[in-house]
Amino acid sequence: MRDLTITAIIKVYQYDELNEADRALIQTAMEATARSYSPYSHFSVGAAALLGNGTVVTGTNQENAAYPSGLCAERTTLFYANSQYPDQPVVTLAIAARTEKDFIDQPIPPCGACRQVILETEKRYKHPIRILLYGKECIYEVKSISDLLPLSFDASAMED
Repeated sequence: MRDLTITAIIKVYQYDELNEADRALIQTAMEATARSYSPYSHFSVGAAALLGNGTVVTGTNQENAAYPSGLCAERTTLFYANSQYPDQPVVTLAIAARTEKDFIDQPIPPCGACRQVILETEKRYKHPIRILLYGKECIYEVKSISDLLPLSFDASAMED
């Protein structure tokens, strides 16, 4: 028997330590939360994706009374980007969340399903997606979804 150690490096920033482009992308994700449809959880999530050509697309969580028919902000954003700009990789994905009162204090990571979609998007474009997770107290920077999804499942697992 042996142990397998997996490590991830996640940088932690204060908002004012970010460059102007990162602050703008986070601000776009924060603004997107206002378009969330979350009448059940009252937890609004917005995402903004910077594409390789400089275009920014956004998405929000969309809930449905017939759970689990809703969709997370990360997936609405990536699916829109992939369908409207199929030749453009996602360079950076910013995610922000708020309750009815205010934005959350600590960054919130993507759910498991969103992590899998981010992984597939990275594999599709052969390009890592840098992820910025916003919280009022700090921002996490993740260089690639592999840091949040170790031992991931992708198409290579189905090859001989």
